[in-house]
Amino acid sequence: MSIPKDPVILLSYINTLLRDKYDDLEKLCDDLELDSIELAARLGTIGYSYNEKQNQFK
Repeated sequence: MSIPKDPVILLSYINTLLRDKYDDLEKLCDDLELDSIELAARLGTIGYSYNEKQNQFK
């Protein structure tokens, strides 16, 4: 599955999936065949990190 390349659009896309479909980041990454560390690094370039308690990138 292709995910957005632009980090701001990616942030919105991932947070929407986390809110609507996935209980945690690992389940999302497993389902979409993504590397969670790589994803977090991409979103880290715009100052966001995963908040496990809130299940979103903030």
